[in-house]
Amino acid sequence: MTGPSRDAHRRLREQLGVYALGHGTPEERAAVRAHLDGCAACRAELAELTPLAGRLAGVDPDRLDDQPAPPPELADAVLARIAAAGPGPVDLAARRARRTRWAAAGAVAVIAAAAFGVGWLSRPLPPAPPLEPVAVAVVAEGVRATADVVPHTWGVEVKLSGAGFAAGQVYRVTVVDEAGREVPAGQFIGVGSQQLDCNLNSSVLREDAAGFAVLDASGAVVLTSTF
Repeated sequence: MTGPSRDAHRRLREQLGVYALGHGTPEERAAVRAHLDGCAACRAELAELTPLAGRLAGVDPDRLDDQPAPPPELADAVLARIAAAGPGPVDLAARRARRTRWAAAGAVAVIAAAAFGVGWLSRPLPPAPPLEPVAVAVVAEGVRATADVVPHTWGVEVKLSGAGFAAGQVYRVTVVDEAGREVPAGQFIGVGSQQLDCNLNSSVLREDAAGFAVLDASGAVVLTSTF
């Protein structure tokens, strides 16, 4: 009995990632099992992929919004490995084997990403935080502004919109609590007559916040708000 053709063998090897994750139709899985019975190379590749499938099962869906980045030294390390290896004889069989393993691992990654995407889309979106309009008293000439505050569990957020803040000048924002203590809430740079929209945050809880102030680079008050 002869084995499968080269193309058939390649197609079956490319299904190893799907098989490792427990996916595929019953017919496809039966075909892969039958192929594995007579192919030691594919059995070895499946053994390499199976632990990866186990790790994917332990991924926490609640952390899918995180956006991890590769370590900054990774690119230098890869280039150093390539430079150290240098040119050498081309092993076509080894290259085909590596390419097939990457294809199988890629299938695992694609299926996992699709599954995670479905889970992410099915998660309900949190309600938008309530906006509370607050009065603004402008002191500096030529400045106009409006503001809303947003209560968060970690503090109060000030959403400031306006125009007339001197272009290029740094403005400092403080939130004042009920005891009269001034707490930093960030900075912004003026853009002149253009519309400016800032989200400024402080560690003062909404129930403890009494107002906020915007000060220019000299420390002069530009505008204030009392909640």
